[in-house]
Amino acid sequence: MAEVGAHLTAAPAGEERPSVFEAVAQDSLMAAVKPALQHLVKVLAESNPARYGFLWRWFDEIYVLLDLLLQQHYLARCSASFSENFYSMKRIPMGNGRQRPLATAGLPKRHHWKSLLLLVLVPYLKGKLEKLVSSLREEDEYSIHPPSSSWKRFYRAFLAAYPYVNMTWEGWFLIQQLCYILGKAEHHSPLLKLAGVRLVRLTAEDIQALEKKWAESTSSQTHSFTSRVQSALRRALGAVAVSLSTGLSVSVFFLQFLDWWYSSENQETIKSLTALPTPPPPVHLAHEPSSAVLPGLKSVCPLCRKVRVNATALATSGFVFCYRCAHGFVKAHQRCPVTGYATELQHLVKLYSPES
Repeated sequence: MAEVGAHLTAAPAGEERPSVFEAVAQDSLMAAVKPALQHLVKVLAESNPARYGFLWRWFDEIYVLLDLLLQQHYLARCSASFSENFYSMKRIPMGNGRQRPLATAGLPKRHHWKSLLLLVLVPYLKGKLEKLVSSLREEDEYSIHPPSSSWKRFYRAFLAAYPYVNMTWEGWFLIQQLCYILGKAEHHSPLLKLAGVRLVRLTAEDIQALEKKWAESTSSQTHSFTSRVQSALRRALGAVAVSLSTGLSVSVFFLQFLDWWYSSENQETIKSLTALPTPPPPVHLAHEPSSAVLPGLKSVCPLCRKVRVNATALATSGFVFCYRCAHGFVKAHQRCPVTGYATELQHLVKLYSPES
């Protein structure tokens, strides 16, 4: 049985078709890079909200722009995405028969732009949709809409339908991978089929052509100022891409370590081993005119300056506000009104007193 399973999941020697392990591994590679960068940006934003807070607020847009430049560079030079090139694969158009263009030839324009949009836009939109669903679920718990309002009925229906839509999406990918394992499909991912391409391994001719193209691009001399600037930009982007690919083998281990370190199970173990006394209140870091000043009475909200109604604390700073005040401020500014710490709606914690 083990031999049968090995034949299903591993490609024969000399076969141009990648194994399912290689195909899935390259898909997982870029999925592991974004959370690591997101955590790095979060640490920077919490250490200095005034300087790095915008990176956290606009992280998705900045990341998708960098991803667009990176994928465009690799598709143009190697006929593959960054992760596909890392695993020595390339894309070729469907229906070419036995014709195999070199990786340096690039994809036809139609396949190139379809591949670029599906590589960059689909993960971005999926991430935005997941954030929207998460925020709607949080708002639903403290909704201020009447129970019979049309808006409340709409987004409750949306929240009820989303798990089934997501299950259909993930099931589509799973069925495609099973068909790929059994040899019934040429694509392991439906996105490749939508782009009209399929993955094959790089040949010795492809590797020689890529090395030759890289050597020519680094040794070419241009004389016009515009050409020099363009050449310098291409070399800089190429150097960044090569640095990423060469250092990624070490980074993958580091990313897995970070994933384990910040897992909930490990954090609970660390807290139990390193229990410390309660720290003092956080330092006031915000210096903007809109920053709230702490009132003299502990029962007064720092934002509306009235006795708190529906007391809610911010987990990032520990200060307590009215729910509506904190919700509106955090939704608009993504920071704590008092300390300036980077904050999201999920950090709002409802407080229940014995009197209530």
